[in-house]
Amino acid sequence: MRFVVTGGAGFIGSNIVKQLLKQNHTPIVIDNLYRGKIERVSSPGIEFHKVDIRNFDQLKKILKNSDGIFHQAALTDVQESFTKQEEYNDVNVKGTENIFKIAKEFNLKVVYASSSSIYGNPEKIPIIENSKRDPINPYGKTKLDDELIAEKYSKDNVSIIGLRYFNVYGKGQTGSYAGVITKFINKLKENKNPVIFGLGTQVRDFIFVEDVALANISAMKNNVNSGFFNVGTGITTSINQLAKIMIELSELKLEIQYEKALDGDVNNSQADTSLTESILKWKYSVKLKEGLKTIIK
Repeated sequence: MRFVVTGGAGFIGSNIVKQLLKQNHTPIVIDNLYRGKIERVSSPGIEFHKVDIRNFDQLKKILKNSDGIFHQAALTDVQESFTKQEEYNDVNVKGTENIFKIAKEFNLKVVYASSSSIYGNPEKIPIIENSKRDPINPYGKTKLDDELIAEKYSKDNVSIIGLRYFNVYGKGQTGSYAGVITKFINKLKENKNPVIFGLGTQVRDFIFVEDVALANISAMKNNVNSGFFNVGTGITTSINQLAKIMIELSELKLEIQYEKALDGDVNNSQADTSLTESILKWKYSVKLKEGLKTIIK
């Protein structure tokens, strides 16, 4: 089958492409290469289009010849979203609605990247899917707007599944995909102390990128046609614990450095994945330490 992957030259998108190739599908990659890397999608069997998701007419030409859409294209840097709110809205919201509009016209199923950032600072953890949606940064707000649009199209019988990613990490992640693990890795490579913003007591739910790609495939194959699902491990790790594990794996003699907390940073995050497991038949398989070993050399 022919599946479109928007943002397919990006971190998560390229991992979905790998899984599609493994399963003998034809990935059709749409990426404007703003942050995506062409070498990630240069394998034989991949059809590539350098197109921006804001270009409705070009999108339509490509999408009409496909069997389904994995929509991953987005701007994802929380800190940057404060200074570029208009651009984030343009790409993340208007671009996503373009995908939904075309999916409606050609009766295509969409599995798209939502985010745990839509929950903001949750009242309690682990977070279930019907928890209050209250984002605390402009990036999270764009992801909430996407969900509201997805709900509108779902009522119109368009098949849309939103996957609320928790803290995704893995090989090939860049600093622009605002992950603390990437930032720590960059420090370790330079033999410098990892920097923690705040006390480091804040907890996260880290999920390996390959598991996230497989969650997308499960959602597409499943006969469920609407809803939002958490994609995480259900296991918490504090930022202090994370830094200690990474220093230990690197075998470097480093210490943690602390700086002032960042605006828009969520205090605690942990997925309840029971709904995802029961309905999408997906569960994570890679434990944090094992995943980190693949990126700390």
